[in-house]
Amino acid sequence: MPFEPTEIEAQVAAAARAFARDVVAPGSRERDAAGEFPSAMVRELGKLGLLAVNVPEELGGSGAGAVAYALAMMEIAAADCAVSVTMGVTNMVGEIIARYGSPEQRARCCPRLASGEWLAGSFALSEPQAGSDSASLRTRAEQRGDRWVLNGEKQWVTSGDQAGVFVVWARTEREPGARGITAFLVEADAPGLRVGRREHKMGIRASSTVALSLEDCEVSLEAMLGGRGAGFGIAMAALDGGRIGIAAQATGTIRAALEASVRYAQERAAFGRPIAQHQAIRFMLADMATEHDAARLLTLRAAASKQARRPYRRESSMAKLFASEAAQRAVVTAVQIHGGYGYLEDFPVERLFRDARVQTIYEGTSEIQRLVIARDLLR
Repeated sequence: MPFEPTEIEAQVAAAARAFARDVVAPGSRERDAAGEFPSAMVRELGKLGLLAVNVPEELGGSGAGAVAYALAMMEIAAADCAVSVTMGVTNMVGEIIARYGSPEQRARCCPRLASGEWLAGSFALSEPQAGSDSASLRTRAEQRGDRWVLNGEKQWVTSGDQAGVFVVWARTEREPGARGITAFLVEADAPGLRVGRREHKMGIRASSTVALSLEDCEVSLEAMLGGRGAGFGIAMAALDGGRIGIAAQATGTIRAALEASVRYAQERAAFGRPIAQHQAIRFMLADMATEHDAARLLTLRAAASKQARRPYRRESSMAKLFASEAAQRAVVTAVQIHGGYGYLEDFPVERLFRDARVQTIYEGTSEIQRLVIARDLLR
């Protein structure tokens, strides 16, 4: 694949970098401390076209492609992972609806998500007892006359208290496993939908995470997405694309850790000279830089494969696995380079350390990624 972005991809990345520098980075520490959802910032992301980067223009999106999306995610994540999470999940939901929705669903939902009129879209798949094993979900949907009625509990729903629409997965057949699962579009004002309190998390605190309760939640027959029983396939395809977003987020995290460490190493003196002149520190910086470039290239390879409509499941899992685990190493190294100061909230690496930890967990744990990669290798 070419290593240089196209003109459009470069423009999207430049716009995201400028916005990250001028708008996202300032106040990131304060938002984290307060757990403040950046509503105004999300609307600005919509104006820039960053909430629907890979959604067709006729549906209100940018139509810039998966590579442009990955590049934009790297830029936003380097400034604030919490903002990138909100951006990423909304892009993910918009893509699901654009790909699988009826003409009416696409026309109603995609422009509202793309513009920021709806502050977020949410992905409601996981349940208290069904995380990595998505096929074991228990939420049920029953057809009663001209309505679907949903009952169940969802967990780990990003932006659930801000979302205008949810993609909710429920079991429409009595048979166990993946075959009986269907996806539904549930708007925030649906009767019977209740949003739980925000979870108190280690990191990405400015991104809200909630539970959902569906108690005789009624939606129209037209709310079904992609056909009865097609839900599990939709979820797996969406997660393949979502892993590119997390890989991009982790790559941005590595870059932020590296840049903070380079600055600190050049300013901090020990034993009569800047610590950047000590071999131990130089080796740490060299390893971080190398892993950043490897993560970036793996992520862009996966995004390019998706954009070219080639199979990309293995590539997205490889990118997510490597980038998220490299991010763990990068933030630990960054704190080590900062010494005692790295443990203080006054320095950005403390927040990076907390934010990065979830990257090996959500959108499929590292263990799940290894299973996906091995399964593909052994087919």
